[in-house]
Amino acid sequence: MMYPYMTLADETEIVHSQIIDGEKVIVHFERPTENGFDSARFELPTYKLVFCEGYSRGETDFFEKLLRHNAHLIYKYARCGGVKIA
Repeated sequence: MMYPYMTLADETEIVHSQIIDGEKVIVHFERPTENGFDSARFELPTYKLVFCEGYSRGETDFFEKLLRHNAHLIYKYARCGGVKIA
């Protein structure tokens, strides 16, 4: 199951998985385009980029930096089933 985390100004949606195998969380970035979607996927806690299509190196570097600053929150929400919105 993937849970929504945030939407960036360029319409990139960020979603994350629950905790897998005790510590791993998958974080997926996706932005609509004229022909489909740009997509990137990272694994936490390693911050490893495991898939990328359509995003530039600069954009994926930004995503990694964003993850390094938000990993504690993503793990918190992954443990409790996503962000609880009223």
